[in-house]
Amino acid sequence: MPEPVKKTISAFTKKPKTQEAEEGSSVIFEAETEKSNAKVKWQCNTKDLVGSSKYEISANGSKHSLTIKALTPEDANTYAVIAGSSKVKFELKVLSKKETSATASEESSVTQEQQNAPPAAAPREDEATAPTHDVPPSEDGQPPDTRQDLTGLFTEKPQSAEVTVGGNITFVAKVNAESLLKKPTIKWFKGKWMDLASKSGKHLQLKEFYDRTTKVYTFEMHIMEAKANFAGAYRCEVLSRDKFDSCNFQLTVHEAFTAEGFDIRAAFRRTSTEGKEDSGELDFSTLLKKSSFLKSSNRAVQMSAEPDVDVWDILSHAPASEYEKIAFQHGITDLRGMLKRLKKMKKEEKKSAAFLKKLDPAYQVTKGHKIKFAVEVANPDVDVKWMKNGQEIQPTGSKYIFESVGNMRYLTINHCSLADDAAYCCVLGEEKCTTELFVKEPPVVIVKNLDDQMVMKGERVEFQCEVSEEGANVKWEKDGVELTRDESFKYRFKKDGCKHILIINEAAKEDCGHYKVKTNGGESVAELMVQEKELEVYQSIADLTVKAKDQAVFKCEVSDENVRGTWYKNGVEVKPDARINITHIGRIHKLTIDNVKPDDEADYTFEPDGYAFNLSAKLNFMEVKIDFVPRQDPPKIHLDCKGHTAESTIVVVAGNKLRLDVPITGDPAPTVIWTKGGKVITEGDGRVQVETTKGHCIFTLEGAERQDEGIYSVVVRNPAGEDTADINVKVVDVPDPPQAPRILSVGEDSCVVQWDPPLFDGGQPITGYVLERKKKKSYRWMRLNFDPYTETTYEAKRMIEGVEYEMRVYAVNGIGMSRHSPASQPFVPVAPTSEPIGLCVDDISDTSITLKWKAPERIGSADLEGYGVEYCKEGSDEWIPAIQGLTERTSLTIRELTTGEKLQFRVRAFNMAGPSAPACLAQPVTIREIMQRPKICLPRNLRQTLIKKVGDTVNLVIPFQGKPRPKVTWSKDGQLLNSALVSVRNSDTDTILFIRKSERKHSGQYDLHVQIENVEDKAKVTLQIVDVPGAPEVLKVLDVWGFNVALDWKPPRDDGNCEIAGYRIQKADKKTMEWFTVFDQYRRTNCVVSDLIMGNEYLFRVFAINLVGHSPEACNTKDSIYIQKTGMDWKPATYKELDFSQAPKFTHPLVNRSVIAGYNATLSCSVSGVPKPRVTWYKNKMDITHEAKYRMLSKHGVLTLEIRKPCPFDGGVYMCKAVNDSGEDVVECKLEVRPQIAKEEKKAGGSVC
Repeated sequence: MPEPVKKTISAFTKKPKTQEAEEGSSVIFEAETEKSNAKVKWQCNTKDLVGSSKYEISANGSKHSLTIKALTPEDANTYAVIAGSSKVKFELKVLSKKETSATASEESSVTQEQQNAPPAAAPREDEATAPTHDVPPSEDGQPPDTRQDLTGLFTEKPQSAEVTVGGNITFVAKVNAESLLKKPTIKWFKGKWMDLASKSGKHLQLKEFYDRTTKVYTFEMHIMEAKANFAGAYRCEVLSRDKFDSCNFQLTVHEAFTAEGFDIRAAFRRTSTEGKEDSGELDFSTLLKKSSFLKSSNRAVQMSAEPDVDVWDILSHAPASEYEKIAFQHGITDLRGMLKRLKKMKKEEKKSAAFLKKLDPAYQVTKGHKIKFAVEVANPDVDVKWMKNGQEIQPTGSKYIFESVGNMRYLTINHCSLADDAAYCCVLGEEKCTTELFVKEPPVVIVKNLDDQMVMKGERVEFQCEVSEEGANVKWEKDGVELTRDESFKYRFKKDGCKHILIINEAAKEDCGHYKVKTNGGESVAELMVQEKELEVYQSIADLTVKAKDQAVFKCEVSDENVRGTWYKNGVEVKPDARINITHIGRIHKLTIDNVKPDDEADYTFEPDGYAFNLSAKLNFMEVKIDFVPRQDPPKIHLDCKGHTAESTIVVVAGNKLRLDVPITGDPAPTVIWTKGGKVITEGDGRVQVETTKGHCIFTLEGAERQDEGIYSVVVRNPAGEDTADINVKVVDVPDPPQAPRILSVGEDSCVVQWDPPLFDGGQPITGYVLERKKKKSYRWMRLNFDPYTETTYEAKRMIEGVEYEMRVYAVNGIGMSRHSPASQPFVPVAPTSEPIGLCVDDISDTSITLKWKAPERIGSADLEGYGVEYCKEGSDEWIPAIQGLTERTSLTIRELTTGEKLQFRVRAFNMAGPSAPACLAQPVTIREIMQRPKICLPRNLRQTLIKKVGDTVNLVIPFQGKPRPKVTWSKDGQLLNSALVSVRNSDTDTILFIRKSERKHSGQYDLHVQIENVEDKAKVTLQIVDVPGAPEVLKVLDVWGFNVALDWKPPRDDGNCEIAGYRIQKADKKTMEWFTVFDQYRRTNCVVSDLIMGNEYLFRVFAINLVGHSPEACNTKDSIYIQKTGMDWKPATYKELDFSQAPKFTHPLVNRSVIAGYNATLSCSVSGVPKPRVTWYKNKMDITHEAKYRMLSKHGVLTLEIRKPCPFDGGVYMCKAVNDSGEDVVECKLEVRPQIAKEEKKAGGSVC
């Protein structure tokens, strides 16, 4: 069977409603929940509200209220109250003072009759109706704007206009959205608060347009087939996030009226477009007004005069029960509107006969100061009561001081706190005067201002300020816009005591701006500048000298492979064509020119996009002129046309093409031989190409490698001779990757990393290193430095403690950056713990010492591995470990020490990061046992007689002190103990007396002697073993009369070794022999048994009772007792039933207490009342009956509230409320919870037992 669907039930029995209030006044929203202990939260625009001088939040049982003081136009928002899963929304509408006065004048004027009002313009009951044509406009032709022009969002406002009945009209509003973050929201209103968005239809249409070029929103309101009642005041509001603007305008509808009779009750009927009586809306603006004549004009209507009847005058003097009857007599159908209007009427305040001078409406005091209320009473002998939020103030402590001087009555409140922000009342008999106290918090000022910051793009930014008070609320803004926690976690807000930190992860260019932190007492501004990362040039372009029809290649390498660029020739952008090719592969940019021509000779420039620098080089076109030589000209190598030395060094980057173009002359044409290291180079290797042309010999090597480096020789021969030249070729490359880095040490958020230089530097000196790190479980490496770091040891910072990281290194030379090194071993940034605290000597002997200490205050994210204990001799610096390895305990006994030596001791805590700072003793310790007087520490329960039952186990543990180990002796009644009856076990610090199964003979006084040499200490323990008593003796019947029997007996001979607590008397009918208890715990040895049945025969018996129980056997009467029958008639007496009911009253009030955090605390009071009252405990007016932290006890009218291990947050005002059918009573107190204060360790010899 499917489970039935549960209906959602609201948690509220009374919901707050939308209200209107005047600017500068206060407003109260009230809500009531089903459960008295329900947690209620108030919100404004989805943001939680907290109690302050602006907002007052109170809760009394199931009633909750929100008070908003000193209203401003910014308070006009949507509010909500939340209880459990129920949420109720309501609105607050703030009227300016001009608007309020204008509304009052409009309501008091007589307006024309409105008929056939469409839904689009039907006025509500609280709207202002259309003014008559004779009402003059304002000076500028428009009614005054009742809302402040906060930001001027409108670029074009709707203007007042006129229209005839049946005509059409359009109102236009334009908003510039260039400075807005999102689309603006616009609302059209008629009158004060009637939103026209829900009235769109036949007579009203709302449209909007957006121009992307001008970024202007256009909003239009079209009114079609206007009617007379469309006339009136309209308002247009625009809202965009924290910006607001509004504009008022007027619509006048012209229509010619014919004079006819006017019935005042016609204004009470509903306006209907369907002909039904109950359809349409009420026009309440013409209700309850006197009949009069409209001003004469060509469009005026003259109303037929009826007898002048002021309905408001009748209602104001009539009782509430007559309201419905009066409304029916005068044709009023809207009772709700009538009551709302009647409630607004001012009533004359009656003059008080009891008070000559009352309290002011409100008082204000600064937090921590005192305030004094004063009233003057007519009778100097009367007493007054002072109330706080409806509860009587009790004269407890120095918080409240009551004074009575003549006719004056004073209440002084000392050290005002936020809890004193409440409503106060002075009660005298049936009269009272009230006031409100507003406690103003001192402003929170900024002690340490924000600092301007400049970071690189992608770095983390932290703005930090310090305020004057812990826990204060601050507001962060960027360029005037409030910052919040968004879904991308761009901004993080952190509080650390008085410090407030704004964290921006991975700063971007759009994060530049001014950041502001605000408090209620000041603000601080700082500027953030985010710079782009500098672009590094790993290889610049070089000048080239090439021959005609050769290939020219300009090549450069930059640090960012995503950077694009543009090539220029003499300042003109180079476009690729059949000869010119531009490539971009990774970080390398190339410009290739094939078949070089003379006009290609120019300055070539490469400009990276987005960076303000360029790389330039020159292309030189080389023309080789060969002069005429004789035919027998010996060969000659022309390496340098400019006359430089023939021997030169050619530098080529690994992977590039090596091209050696050597001009030669000779006739006849010489033969060319290329050699390297004495070996002739041939074209057998696919990478080598040797070519000889007229006047040139060309050596080409594709993809230069490191082994191609060396001296190349070129030999030219012909019959006339030969010539030789050497060319030194150097192949340079990026360096090899460095070795895997080593982690030397780690800190709380840093580490020191070291690495070895690469084995091969690539032929160029190492200019520096680039480091990267990543989290162990991540794939994203983060660069730590952008400029090459020249050293081989680096301290990396700004890491997260407790997170595992890896490091790797790149080497950089003039050619470029190497491949990355292998990753380091994973490591965790962690700081050593703080030093152990409280190191002291616990015990010492001739050859050993016992030390004890406490754990460090700060351990960190790494687990504590243990403690290392070391010692050194006085005057020496050599520390000797006391034990091998570490100990996890916080105490240690070091043995096998030399007697008489002076030693210094220290303890260090170890974790993953290494040892902490040492904790040392204040001075060296001499290894020698100190004699200590013997002292017995007798437990408190043994200082009085110890009572045990027969058969119980007795185990007495009595500690003692003394050094060396004292001699312990037990005796009983002056005799040494018999080991067969009692077991005794002794140790260095205590002695144990053990009796496995106690008997009566074990009772007596036990003496304990503790002796060291001639000094001793004594103690005595009294043991009492008790058993059940014997039976009473000689039970006799003394007398029998009527329904009564008098009994007498003697106490038992054996009382069980303890006092007889009482007797149990029982009777039995001889016929049934069922025993019934007549008296229990009866103290006397004689009694009278009454209410026996005449004609029955009875037997009696008596048991003795002591601490253990009742006697196993009873003492019985020897003979049965017969109750004689008599002929008398018994008539019970009649008594008037008395009313013993009594209202609850606290006979002992709660007392203010101050306790220490972590120790159980109790609050006690006593109450009386018949019937037994129901008791409820409250903390700060919140029910704590079902809170697991509290335990409520009640015993014989004594009420106890136990608070288990309170913390500072458990402080507050606690109230106890007792309720029964006759009434209720309340008592309260204040609980202060103080934090724990560490106590100094007492010396070992001075402890109190």
